[in-house]
Amino acid sequence: MAIRIKARGGESVEQMMRRFKKLCEKEGLTKDIKRKEYFEKPSERRRRAKRKAENRRDKTETR
Repeated sequence: MAIRIKARGGESVEQMMRRFKKLCEKEGLTKDIKRKEYFEKPSERRRRAKRKAENRRDKTETR
């Protein structure tokens, strides 16, 4: 999964970096890198996934 950025006409390097960072954030790449930075036990991963599902279910029930 490679993210490629092509320079637009008259675009500075700073603007290209900003677009690249936004694309990485949108793809969830930065979140994934932070999550994989440290080892997570399988039981902790399941617990986190269960908590996330419960939060998602609570949000849909309140609407």
